[in-house]
Amino acid sequence: MKRKTTTIGLFAHVDAGKTTFAEQLLYHTRSIRERGRVDHKDAYLDSHDIEKARGITVFADQAVMSYEGATYYLIDTPGHVDFSPEMERAIQVMDYAIVVVSAVEGVQGHTETVWQLLRKHRVPTLFFINKTDRVGAEVDRVVGEIRLHLTADACMLTGNFANGEVGEALLESMAERDERLLDAFLAGAEDGAFWLRELQAKVRGHELFPCAYGSALQDIGVIEFLDQLHRLTTADYDEEAPFGGRAYKIRHDSNGVRLTFIKALRGTLKVRDELSYGGGDGPLHEKVTRLLVFNGSKSHAVDQVSAGDLFAATGLSGAEAGQGLGGFADKRSYDLVPTLTSKVIFDEDLHAKDVLKAFRILNAEDPSLNVIWEESLQEIHIHVMGLIQLEVLQHLAKERFQLDVSFGSPEILYRETIASAVNGYGHFEPLKHYAEVHLRLEPGERGSGLAFENECHANDLSVGNQNLIQTHLFERDHHGLLTGMPVTDIRITLLTGAAHNEHTHGGDFREAAFRALRQGLEKAANVLLEPYYAFKIKVEADHLGKVLSDIQRASGQFDPPHTAAAHAVVTGRVPVATFMAYSTELASFTHGRGSIQLVFGGYDACHNAQEVIERKGYRKDADPLYSSSSIFCAKGHGYTVAWDEAEAKMHLL
Repeated sequence: MKRKTTTIGLFAHVDAGKTTFAEQLLYHTRSIRERGRVDHKDAYLDSHDIEKARGITVFADQAVMSYEGATYYLIDTPGHVDFSPEMERAIQVMDYAIVVVSAVEGVQGHTETVWQLLRKHRVPTLFFINKTDRVGAEVDRVVGEIRLHLTADACMLTGNFANGEVGEALLESMAERDERLLDAFLAGAEDGAFWLRELQAKVRGHELFPCAYGSALQDIGVIEFLDQLHRLTTADYDEEAPFGGRAYKIRHDSNGVRLTFIKALRGTLKVRDELSYGGGDGPLHEKVTRLLVFNGSKSHAVDQVSAGDLFAATGLSGAEAGQGLGGFADKRSYDLVPTLTSKVIFDEDLHAKDVLKAFRILNAEDPSLNVIWEESLQEIHIHVMGLIQLEVLQHLAKERFQLDVSFGSPEILYRETIASAVNGYGHFEPLKHYAEVHLRLEPGERGSGLAFENECHANDLSVGNQNLIQTHLFERDHHGLLTGMPVTDIRITLLTGAAHNEHTHGGDFREAAFRALRQGLEKAANVLLEPYYAFKIKVEADHLGKVLSDIQRASGQFDPPHTAAAHAVVTGRVPVATFMAYSTELASFTHGRGSIQLVFGGYDACHNAQEVIERKGYRKDADPLYSSSSIFCAKGHGYTVAWDEAEAKMHLL
């Protein structure tokens, strides 16, 4: 008999009671003996000192539950926006999700962010409306909000599934969405088992999103929901196929050993098996040295894991979060990305390389940090979501690496692109070196990043050298000319290139390719980009005028507002720089009754570009990492030719 192994993710806005709900599930499945509480700082899945001190979930930790012969892996995800990337990385391995919504506060900004991500990743979802014991709790109102703001396909769970009974309201919900089921409903010929199978299919197919309610703190409705969850969820994993999985988290144990957390998607994996996955220079093949199953902060070693399991493996030196393993070669991209950058500040008696080593370990665990070492300044820069994340990083640096660090004030993470198509040429020929690269640069669509195409013929340049050029172009960020911030949204086409049989060495094509890119930027119309929020603001009608005025003052744009009864909803886009603190202002003048959802909405033209360029004071000709000039050789000596004169000297033109 095939075992049922299912991964369930828990999501919520901060303070909706998600962690308390998780404690009840673990207690009722006998995974823990006593129920912890966030306010008592003894919650099973919030075991880190930072989580205990702040009373919030920071890390996506997992627990194992058993219920009626089935195994459930429970992942408790962060509810604070600063740790959204951690949440999004965990989503990709979930079979089902439970969204916990407060019966008092209802659907909040982060609830909508979570919902959009779950829909993007096609995760079947159930709702648990919590805190029904609180003053002001209104289940019907919250169900209405879910149907209005999230999905019209939300349905209340009714009936006794254990006895094969599906409630009348659920039958009607299914019949409304399926003509075949409508006929069956009207005929009254099918039994409870039939309807339960159909309900499972509707949930799995994202056609219905069941809702239940209760109080996690008072343990009301939780055990009933657990049983409903058990009967509504299905798992279909192939244990006979060759092993394939996906890495979703990187951690390091107390001894510094790298742990790669993996969801087994098919097949089985044993200790000492070899696992293949994509690397920067080609596929890597490494042996798994240990397999560990984690339950909260505790773990135990196993000899084998099978499809559906969540586990950690040692022995994989380069696997990254989001990366497919075995037969899955793709790597996932993420929607929630930082829009701020900050400098790591440390005492002079600390060696910069030691601090950098520690932050590169943290970067492996949280790739969104994008740790950058600025060689010329001897500075470390990181990308962050917000101030609370910086506080957590400061704590981690002290706790794990005994480093006393602080951070500079977060600044907006700008980017640059081009508005015109140009050709760029780079030549690198100091004595006994040789490489020439010709590139075409064209504006790409917003959000497309850097894309590469190849029009170079193998007769002109070997395929190996062509691939080398592509690798170098993507090995790091490239500085733009306006502010030195990374360039993006550019289509780069390799036109041609040249090597020398004796004098072309490693690194020559890197120099030539970088110079070609930079020379092209010198000729292009450069554009400064800034990050934007996609916002959704809900306020009472009396506050609508002020909100619209504030959006305009912040250089944002809004769609025609939607008004209903005494409330109004406004959506649109606005620069992060002008709207970062608006949630506090909104809460103040609406006396806490207004709500705002801010989601990263991509990059677009900067609203105050000249002001930013002047403030940054970037000197393009003094950037030690990038030069737009080329180097040629004459009479046994290399000499430099400025970008605007180099084109005439190119050997391939």
